[in-house]
Amino acid sequence: MDIDFLTPVKEAVVAHLVSQTSPSLGNKIAIHTQENGFPDLENVQIAILGVQEDRNSQDNFGCGEDLHHIRKKLYQLFPGKWTTNIADLGNVLKGNTVSDTYFAVSEIITYLLKRNIIPIIIGGGQDITYVNYRAYDSLEQTVNLAAVDSRFDLGNLEDELTSQSYLSKIIMQEPNNLFNYTNIGYQTYFNSQDEIELLDTLYFDTIRLGKSKDLESIEPAFRNADIVSIDIGAIRQSEAPANNNASPNGFYGEEICAIARYAGISDKVSSFGIYEYNSKHDNNHQTAHLIAQIIWYFIEGVNFRVKDYPFSGKENYQKFTVLLEDDDPITFYKSNKSGRWWLEINILSDNKYKRHALIPCTYKDYQDATKQIIPEKWYKAMRKLVS
Repeated sequence: MDIDFLTPVKEAVVAHLVSQTSPSLGNKIAIHTQENGFPDLENVQIAILGVQEDRNSQDNFGCGEDLHHIRKKLYQLFPGKWTTNIADLGNVLKGNTVSDTYFAVSEIITYLLKRNIIPIIIGGGQDITYVNYRAYDSLEQTVNLAAVDSRFDLGNLEDELTSQSYLSKIIMQEPNNLFNYTNIGYQTYFNSQDEIELLDTLYFDTIRLGKSKDLESIEPAFRNADIVSIDIGAIRQSEAPANNNASPNGFYGEEICAIARYAGISDKVSSFGIYEYNSKHDNNHQTAHLIAQIIWYFIEGVNFRVKDYPFSGKENYQKFTVLLEDDDPITFYKSNKSGRWWLEINILSDNKYKRHALIPCTYKDYQDATKQIIPEKWYKAMRKLVS
């Protein structure tokens, strides 16, 4: 990794640590500073990365600036009983062109992924989600993307890459490594019926804001994700005003923190991004404080991973087979470690989508199957696997 892409954390933030008590989180993080240089990433599990690119953020120019407000709030928090080692790599500044910034961010994320370090990306427009996705190309695997967003950000096919068109680029551009996309918290009036029908035709999962409020029901979406992308505009304006596209409706602060913990506790999530933070709209640094808490909950989740997905030894699982009247039986597995459920898609062992043959689900999905109600996620996954 070329560390010349990265600038140190602002000196004022580092100096503020002196006034903090020693157990505070900032004193537990290996920080890229002007004085101490770039941190050693040996044995690091999580790396915070700031991105100051806003040129392709639609109607939210200025996002990505003043990320030190987030860090200052984050460093003041106290860690839980954590064993993970955390580093703060500093910020990627705007390149001469947007493509230059994209290249730098992609190179850094690729480097981290290959070393099993989870990047937490803060700042910049949500178009950085596309860059994050492209970083997985070198891993030569299909990936699942979960986006917490009030909008799908499909845009038009002819549009250039922006924060409101990145999804169409992920879907259409080669190499196409996307297996599944899940939107959590979309608001119907922000998305055309054509877009809603298109995503359904592609067998993607979309969960309206109202249904997303049942937090336990959306947990499997994060357990199945490789990439989690949060648009800060998915949070209601009264909770997170630092976004020019903020809306009166959205998630509450405690709900988005619970979502972040679900993402962290997932054994599969390997990158996590929070985008569209615009400090000039922030009241008393309220959004910066909330983002710091979101990051805290994600890290908390990572520390409570139980490594039960994908399963290797079936002795750690209870197997349940549901006989269907007009179809093959469905097999469910329940983890003895966590009590979480999966349903299995029976496919050939050499299928290139083998890692997607186990679909995270809920106990309710199992209960529905026993009543001959087949989970929709089973149908969608089967159609993708055999297509």
